[in-house]
Amino acid sequence: MKKLTTWMLALLLSVVSLGLMVSCTNDDDDDDDLGVVPVPGTLTEVSGNITANTTWSAKNQYLLKSYVYVQPGVTLTIEPGTVIKGDQASKGSLFILPGAKIIADGTKEKPIVFTSNQAIGSRRAGDWGGVVILGKAPANKKDFKIEGEEVSVVPGGTTGDAADNSGILRYVRIEFGGIAFQTDKEINGLTLAGVGSGTVIDYVQVSYSGDDAIEWFGGTVNAKHLVSYRTLDDDFDTDYGFSGNVQYGLILRDPAVADQCNCSDSNGFESDNDGTGSADLPQTSAKFANISVFMGSGTVNSKYRSAFRIRRNSAISIYNSTVVGAFPKGGLELEQEATQNNFKTGKSDYRGLAIVNSKAVVSGDTVMLKATDRKNMLGAKEADLKLPANFNVLTGKPGILPQTGSPLLTGGVTLPTGFETNTVMGAFGTTDWTETWTNFDPQNTDYTLK
Repeated sequence: MKKLTTWMLALLLSVVSLGLMVSCTNDDDDDDDLGVVPVPGTLTEVSGNITANTTWSAKNQYLLKSYVYVQPGVTLTIEPGTVIKGDQASKGSLFILPGAKIIADGTKEKPIVFTSNQAIGSRRAGDWGGVVILGKAPANKKDFKIEGEEVSVVPGGTTGDAADNSGILRYVRIEFGGIAFQTDKEINGLTLAGVGSGTVIDYVQVSYSGDDAIEWFGGTVNAKHLVSYRTLDDDFDTDYGFSGNVQYGLILRDPAVADQCNCSDSNGFESDNDGTGSADLPQTSAKFANISVFMGSGTVNSKYRSAFRIRRNSAISIYNSTVVGAFPKGGLELEQEATQNNFKTGKSDYRGLAIVNSKAVVSGDTVMLKATDRKNMLGAKEADLKLPANFNVLTGKPGILPQTGSPLLTGGVTLPTGFETNTVMGAFGTTDWTETWTNFDPQNTDYTLK
């Protein structure tokens, strides 16, 4: 009798327990997670070749060890909110080879972040390599290699695929890249070599790069909503026949910090057809619109040169853009006869430019540049622009939007085909497209794996 009673009691407890479990399962959605223990993320070291389609999850973090190559025919997908770190000792870097793809499609609320593996307070420009995308679009060099790796070959040449698709970089931050792999030879924060117009580059911030923020070697890719923050060398560098359209870009420079390489100086733009100034085709002929180049307050490092240094037979064009900063050489520098002739013959164009606090035009046809229909503001004073008081601060997020009545809001020219229509001079009108996804204090951001 005692054994039966014990058995019946155990059965009753089992039924009650089962009822409670069913009750939890059928309750409101708010109770679905009761009793669920979250699985902690893991740090995964990645090195060598990625040879199969791979997805990196936002719940985990990834540490790039040495050079990591996504092989042709393979797609690397990175979920929104994922943090990828670069190893300093091994010069961790990510290479997307010709024929491979990266799908790094973040969101405004969950950007994808490539950053230093160093602790808060110890991060520096050049802590790791950078992100390098190599495509199959045309360039004025064939089978070329890029500085920073010099192993992988970019097909280039005039017969490349202009519509080549290397994937997506959208809502992505790249911080503290630009490590030197040899003396005076660094990887850029973001390198785009032979990248085609089928690729999406939109909402990308490069901060504290030890070399250029973004460099285009040939290719036809278009880009929008770019931020270059406190870069050491050049912000936007164009070579080897790059011919895409780039619209909306914020460049914010630290006057005390410039390139330390003995072979170079620091500029907002640096543009060449190639290193020798040849006439090789396709010619570097990219078009930039709605760019703001701002220098922070303070004494300017002697390694600085110009806001826009266009040289070596480059034929890039710049529209509806603003420079505010005491660049030692000046604002717009059309260096060497071939570059100046490109402007005189209409291969390049410069309209809707507001340049203050620098000598406006270093070299070039000032009569043409001052033509009324170009709407260039070459003698304006900073106060005339009605920028917010903190437009060039280097602590925290800068002020972005021009104030009511600013000539920057409506003073620009009609943009060429291929750009969003506006007459704004500079990167911003009445909308702050940097909200939420950018970071102007990555040194103190907690990237600890949760």
